[in-house]
Amino acid sequence: MPLERAFEAIDVLYRHGVRYLVLSGGEPLLHPDLLAIIRRARQLDMNVMLVTNGGLLSEKRIKGLAEADLTGMVISVDAADVASHEENRGLPGVCAKIREANDLAARYKISSTASVTMSRLVEYEQMPAFLTSLGFQWVTFSYPCRQLGSSNLAQTGNSLMDFSDDELIVEFDKVKKLKKQMRVLNPTRSLEEMQRFLRNEPQRYPCLGGFRYFYVDWDSNLWRCQYWHEPICKVADFDASKTVRDGCTLCMIDCYRDSSLLHHIGISLHDSWQELKRGRPVNAVRKLATRANRDSLLSVLEDFFWIMKV
Repeated sequence: MPLERAFEAIDVLYRHGVRYLVLSGGEPLLHPDLLAIIRRARQLDMNVMLVTNGGLLSEKRIKGLAEADLTGMVISVDAADVASHEENRGLPGVCAKIREANDLAARYKISSTASVTMSRLVEYEQMPAFLTSLGFQWVTFSYPCRQLGSSNLAQTGNSLMDFSDDELIVEFDKVKKLKKQMRVLNPTRSLEEMQRFLRNEPQRYPCLGGFRYFYVDWDSNLWRCQYWHEPICKVADFDASKTVRDGCTLCMIDCYRDSSLLHHIGISLHDSWQELKRGRPVNAVRKLATRANRDSLLSVLEDFFWIMKV
């Protein structure tokens, strides 16, 4: 995305209440104007996270990211040993770079989180020790996206994630078990929700994609999420009238489904307040007295330390 359009997107999103920006790719460290984009968002007091494979991280780059006031990094890890990860990524020596980057990030007070896509490469029992050896305290698991309708091509057509539904249900149990050994950021109740999704059971926590979360691509199209088949509009044309809140639960993209669960209690408080302002106190109470709100609050408490850090 050209710099002027990136600035335009940041300004538009900020005007409409967006306060968290995640820069992803491809590899965003290849973008020649990355630091300028980060600085623009941080000048507006937006929190900025960078998703990277770590291959281009160096002391000079980390210092530059720190000077641009980057909030945090999410670094991809594919397997539980150096050889498997580096072979899959095609990046010899990247694990040493990640280890050094995490040491530098801690020095510059940039949070760093491992992102592990659930795939046939992952040996879950070995992940905590390996991630700790790379300098990570936190890990989030990306759920396999076996179908994406947007311009985003991440993960599509990859045999490493070609699980059957029954196999994937077992994989989610493995992630839940890891919570006893390491700080796994995916809320337990969201992992259980994804298992219900795979069993075609009723969903409890509607996604807020298109309402509080959005995907903006390199052509300045604004989408409700990467799964959806058509964009909402060009980001320059976005306003509150174009937001979507329809209780969608059609996909299992973790960055939307996990976040929507965490955000659920805040949205319910807002809805309850609106009912009170309309003079409908019974409806206000009903908006709050739900199992989903209880689960959302418990999920926020589960991830509380990471949320406060970021």
